[in-house]
Amino acid sequence: MTPRVLLLALACSAAAFPAPRLFFSKYFKGSVPEYVATTVEQDGAVTFQTAMDDPDPLKFKLDPARTQEMFDLASKLDHFQHPIESGLKIANLGAKTFRFENGSEKHQVEFNFSEDPNAQALLDQFEEITETEQHFIDLDRTVHFDKLGVNDVLLQLEATWDRKRLVAPEQFLPLLDRIAKNESFLHLARERAAAIAEAIRKPPTPSPEKTQ
Repeated sequence: MTPRVLLLALACSAAAFPAPRLFFSKYFKGSVPEYVATTVEQDGAVTFQTAMDDPDPLKFKLDPARTQEMFDLASKLDHFQHPIESGLKIANLGAKTFRFENGSEKHQVEFNFSEDPNAQALLDQFEEITETEQHFIDLDRTVHFDKLGVNDVLLQLEATWDRKRLVAPEQFLPLLDRIAKNESFLHLARERAAAIAEAIRKPPTPSPEKTQ
């Protein structure tokens, strides 16, 4: 078999056996938005939707460590082959779905609230993505249509960053740089955007163990 034929065979094999992916959706009537959905591929590629037929979903990439953590949590939950609903009589927290796909293999669970710590941890991961992408949507909207509202959105973004809940923060850099360099925005907003961008670009401080 020639190298070219071998490469074609490998490509066909990869197409025939798609990589595993995780899917999460949440529907909560009256919330804004009422529906969100997130798909995480095994290579970290993420698609975030605010409607089932979202014509322009957001796309970005998770770091390998977070991606692995999410797939590990799904594995601990047996890839959603068993119920995780607590069964407790509590308020409606939104109809949520976890789904695992691996080629023709598909498993999913629907729940309102789960007491399983692994389910809670995975839910928090997806909620962090939702929170982050809402910031992105709000910032993109204000940058284009409401320059006076940019600083308020930056304040919320900064608070999420400080709580270490901002996912794949590099996706914000083009918007933050645009604000920082454009004098049509308020000076306060420009300074705040520049500071957040600098914090994102700053390399993480090595842990004491690694510096020894």
